Amino acid sequence: MSLDAPRLPAAELRDLPGRADVVASETVFGGRVWDVRRDTLRLGEGQVVREYVAHTGAVAILALREDRGVPEIFLIRQYRHPVAAEDWEIPAGLLDVPGEDPVLAAQRELAEEADLVAADWEELVSFTPSPGGLDEVITVYLATGLTDVPHADRHEREHEEAGMPCGWVSLEDAVSAALGGQVRNGPMMLAVLALHARRG
Repeated sequence: MSLDAPRLPAAELRDLPGRADVVASETVFGGRVWDVRRDTLRLGEGQVVREYVAHTGAVAILALREDRGVPEIFLIRQYRHPVAAEDWEIPAGLLDVPGEDPVLAAQRELAEEADLVAADWEELVSFTPSPGGLDEVITVYLATGLTDVPHADRHEREHEEAGMPCGWVSLEDAVSAALGGQVRNGPMMLAVLALHARRG
């Protein structure tokens, strides 16, 4: 590894899927939402042990409106205990319904968390937030053509969800907050920066 390392051709700049040969696998902790697994696998010329969080996967939604002169996105502020902070986030949720289409999960989460329905859905970006420690894949969808869920059909929020602050922020302000270090939530940052880059 040095300045003499070769320049990679653009065609090679892609992840290579493929599972290493797993010799043994066990659940070392069974949690309420996620488990911790310990795998022994053949890697290189020997065997190594890897422990990781076995995750269901998740979806996140960048809800975009442009009817007030500037592009705006919908954000929710939620307390996240592991980082001891109230994060500004985009609506999101787990893929915890077996076999559920991720787009349907995203539609459900947008309605439940933001009281919004979108006419148009597009995959914006998909990423692995911490591939050294968990197998989670988060798919972020861009949701446009927004309308309100009718009051009679709205999800009844309970516990922490009942009082979460939410609102619209300009895409420009969200990008500035992400680059300036005011917000650190990974899916939110990646989503707004991806949309900003796409829009030129």
